[in-house]
Amino acid sequence: MSKNLTKRTEDYSKWYNELVVKADLAENSGVRGCMVIKPYGYAIWEKMQAELDRMFKETGHSNAYFPLFVPKSMFEAEEKNAEGFAKECAIVTHYRLKNDESRPGKLMVDPNAKLEEELIVRPTSEAIIWSTYKGWVQSYRDLPLLINQWANVVRWEMRTRLFLRTAEFLWQEGHTAHATKSEAIIESEKMMNVYADFAQGFMAIPVIKGLKTETERFAGAEETYCIEALMQDGKALQAGTSHFLGQNFAKAFDVKFANQEGKQEYVWGTSWGVSTRLMGALVMTHSDDNGLVLPPNLAPIQVVIVPIFKTDEEFEKITSVVNELVTQFKKLKISVKYDDRTTQKPGFKFAEWELKGVPVRIAVGPKDLEHGTFEVARRDTLTKEVCAKDGIVAHINDLLETIQSDLFNKALDYRDTHITEVNSFEEFKEVLENKGGFIAAHWDGTAETEEKIKDLTKATIRCIPLDRKNEEGVCFFSGAKSAGRVLFAKAY
Repeated sequence: MSKNLTKRTEDYSKWYNELVVKADLAENSGVRGCMVIKPYGYAIWEKMQAELDRMFKETGHSNAYFPLFVPKSMFEAEEKNAEGFAKECAIVTHYRLKNDESRPGKLMVDPNAKLEEELIVRPTSEAIIWSTYKGWVQSYRDLPLLINQWANVVRWEMRTRLFLRTAEFLWQEGHTAHATKSEAIIESEKMMNVYADFAQGFMAIPVIKGLKTETERFAGAEETYCIEALMQDGKALQAGTSHFLGQNFAKAFDVKFANQEGKQEYVWGTSWGVSTRLMGALVMTHSDDNGLVLPPNLAPIQVVIVPIFKTDEEFEKITSVVNELVTQFKKLKISVKYDDRTTQKPGFKFAEWELKGVPVRIAVGPKDLEHGTFEVARRDTLTKEVCAKDGIVAHINDLLETIQSDLFNKALDYRDTHITEVNSFEEFKEVLENKGGFIAAHWDGTAETEEKIKDLTKATIRCIPLDRKNEEGVCFFSGAKSAGRVLFAKAY
């Protein structure tokens, strides 16, 4: 099997696009700007979904589902939110087609089927959910309301890239209502931490927790918490956001509750979400010029076993041993595939599973049976070892944990060596163009300076790190006072 992948050093963007398609993760669809997520890619998303869903439920959240369509007047109720998403909205204006008499066999919009009120195809669900919460919340006894939904959303994009930016994408969005401001802030921070734990523990992607600037904040939020990751090309990727909404949506949709004294108060809200964009982060954080590199926790197939034989008799003997091995792996909940296809040679299979990022490959031939050994290959390091048959299952179980840990540490080392402090605009430009990564620099806190830097360099403030030192200084761009360093980067 020929991979023919462009090398990352030659054209990182082209490498990414080729890999997503050749590894059978996704492809462009017949609908402009939309993608088809293929079974192998969707299997990875399902593993992400299952783990996140478990984490949400452990923190007290329940799943629900809300409509895809939002009446325009409802969407407009929270002005900042409506304004923030207006340019990305798809709108339904009619509910029926009819035959076009001037063009037989063609259809046209029926002018008599115009909707009384236009419907927005949800770019996010705050409006429809908060209008629903008005009927769900009457008393402090109804709070907190902790709801999540798994859904698709539409944000009309002109320039699209598989997983990273598509007109329609899959995500989850949590929407919670609370009796007090402090409870809502605690919830926002908690969900940011859930996302960080998931990214680091499950995806092996190190992240920085922080706050967005007012300019980068979610439309309609009082505060946006985020986790930021760094890709191998030195660009940042926002891996998840959690928003403290204050009482903005409660006031827009008149969501009140009677407190313990019987007085009416507006509830406090949060919303938080991650999307199939995480698939892009996964590909770009770990993969190499040979294809995908998947952390074991996310790999649809953690171990693949390839038989090497010449005769039917050899094949039968190998299969008998492998079937026993597969049973042992399954008892440990290790996902395993025995690639017993007789239509492809071992070399083709090796290349295919390498491209698809299977963490561990086991090769078994007649000599292995004779010696009681197996050849074990690691995808992340491309190294091989010969292991005794006895204890192989326990060894592979430990090896999968080692690979998961090693991938995180490798990504962490890259990230940490690509955080650079600068004190002048010349330094800033030099690091941005020649090294990339996060640039820690003093900023004067104004949107004006932030916008000028973005216009001149295409770098944005990714976050104000939650763990930053209180270090007064001078803004590298304006020379005005600064309360501390923020992280800039070019980003996806």
